[in-house]
Amino acid sequence: MVPVDVLGVQLSGDTATPVVLLREIAEPHRIVPVVVGGNEALAIAFGLQGVETPRPLTHDLFVDVLAQTSTTVGGVTITEVRDGAFVAELVLDGPQGARVLDSRPSDAIAIAVRVHAPLFIAADVLDAAGMLPAAEDDTFEELIEAILDGDPDDAMDEPVDDATADALVDEFRSFLDDVDPSDFAG
Repeated sequence: MVPVDVLGVQLSGDTATPVVLLREIAEPHRIVPVVVGGNEALAIAFGLQGVETPRPLTHDLFVDVLAQTSTTVGGVTITEVRDGAFVAELVLDGPQGARVLDSRPSDAIAIAVRVHAPLFIAADVLDAAGMLPAAEDDTFEELIEAILDGDPDDAMDEPVDDATADALVDEFRSFLDDVDPSDFAG
């Protein structure tokens, strides 16, 4: 299993399809785009930003239930691609021991970002779906468009160095600071 972090949520250009971007923590920092629904994108963005709503959203409620039952999230792993969709597992540790639950990646990620649980992706899934940012992609938006356009020749290139990868992450975090929930309304 390969550790990844969540860069955040981005809307693809023309279709405004929400995409969660996972990034390999170690070099070469491959990026895996995971298409999610609008509600899930909003839940993940809120979790990343630490937004608290007046009433708990579904993922907040789930986290509250876990806390009330002395259960922690041990991690989330994207294990495979099945019928064109990513499959994830949510690992829970509680009084009865460890349990592994089948999950949609979007739900598992929304929970993980709330409790700061580690995220992983199976090496073969990362090899198949991971893309390297091209060194000439000047902005985060250009990188996302290259990935979402589905033309691997436009998105793949030599690995970028840590400074370039960190700059892309910083640019995306700036985007998250200005994101508005209505951006995800569908």
